[in-house]
Amino acid sequence: MDQIPDMQDCIDACTNCHQACLQTALGHCLQQGGRHVEPKHFRLMMDCAAICELSANLQLSGSPYSARLCALCADICHACAVSCLELDGMEECARACEACEKTCRAMAT
Repeated sequence: MDQIPDMQDCIDACTNCHQACLQTALGHCLQQGGRHVEPKHFRLMMDCAAICELSANLQLSGSPYSARLCALCADICHACAVSCLELDGMEECARACEACEKTCRAMAT
C-alpha cells in the first residue's frame, strides 16, 4: 500500500501541475490549434491550473477547507489527464495531472 504523502509533497505536486497545465495550454495547445484548442479541453486545462494553484494556496495557509478542495482538485486533475492523453504531445502535462491527482486524493482522506 502506498504511503500517504505529506502536505509538502501535495503542495509541490499542485504547484507543478498548475505550471504544467498553464504552460502547456498557453504554449503547446495554442500553437497546435485544432482539437488542442477546442473549448472543452482548453477550459479543462485552465480549470485544472486554477484549482491546483488554489489547492496549494489553501494548504500553505492551513485552511480547514483544503482537504475538501483537494478532493475536487483530484477529480479535475483526473479529467484533465484523460483529456490530455487523447492528444499529441501532452504526456508531460498528463503526468503532472496524474501525480497531483494521487497526492490530492491522499490528502483528501
